[in-house]
Amino acid sequence: MSNVSVNIDGIDISVKEGTTILEAAREAKINVPTLCYYPDQKIKGNCRVCIVEVEGQRTFSSACSTPVRNGMRIKTNTKKVRDARKLIVEMILAGHNVNCPECEKDGNCELQNLCKELNIKETNLKKFVPPPVENESDAPVIRDESKCIKCGRCVETCNEVQGVGAIYTVGRSCDMQITPAYGRSLDMVKCVYCGQCINVCPVGAIYERDDTDKVWEALEDKDKHVVVQMAPAVRVALGEEFGMEPGSIVTGKIVSFLRRIGFAKVFDTNFTADLTIMEEGNELLYRLKNNGKLPMFTSCSPGWIRFVEFFYPEFMENLS
Repeated sequence: MSNVSVNIDGIDISVKEGTTILEAAREAKINVPTLCYYPDQKIKGNCRVCIVEVEGQRTFSSACSTPVRNGMRIKTNTKKVRDARKLIVEMILAGHNVNCPECEKDGNCELQNLCKELNIKETNLKKFVPPPVENESDAPVIRDESKCIKCGRCVETCNEVQGVGAIYTVGRSCDMQITPAYGRSLDMVKCVYCGQCINVCPVGAIYERDDTDKVWEALEDKDKHVVVQMAPAVRVALGEEFGMEPGSIVTGKIVSFLRRIGFAKVFDTNFTADLTIMEEGNELLYRLKNNGKLPMFTSCSPGWIRFVEFFYPEFMENLS
């Protein structure tokens, strides 16, 4: 594939033919903001935040979906672009529940960061925020339609990457919704609670259920003997959160902290994880000797079990 030469904000750059303006700008270390774009997903062009000016064109082009052409001259940060981009973000905010201090994504929200970048503090546009979705039973994944910006990242991840298809886009324009089939809750459809939709959501429209308050209530209850069981990976992963070197083992610190806030006992899953491996090994040997169902798959992940139950029930007997 041949290369093409383009100029972005006065910087000449040579990129492969078929490269989008957004990809070319990133190669040139030029920031073009986006909300719907996500690496390794198909191009959606839903948010229009990445608009740019292309010399010789009367209208804006979306950087994420427009391939570069040889000799193209692009401007990403003119006053015209900034004003239009600001209006687009304000339109998104008009349909967004802006209660940032209460939001799960506060401080880690792409829309919030974009508002800071564009110096948007409020919008005078008429609000059309949908009502929030109530806490869906005890499901580990919670949706809040009032914060959804219709970027489509979660739909793409659920359907094309994970192959589950628990959520879809329905309706058009202001009536567009991202929802489980037939408007049901997630615990009523074939959601495996993998959490990948949470990872790609740029705002707080999908998040993990938080049981922190329940834990504190249990710790305050003098009639309860509260214990905690710690997964093996935590001792290595948690140190980075407190500024330690990656891979730092903080087992002692974790135990001391958990005991200090009120847990009566702290148990280590490390030993029981070894027991699980031994049991699965024994089960595999038994299957090999007695013509059991093969191959044998681990059953340690609840999400994996739900995936098999929903989509490959013929392999249920292959689970350990």
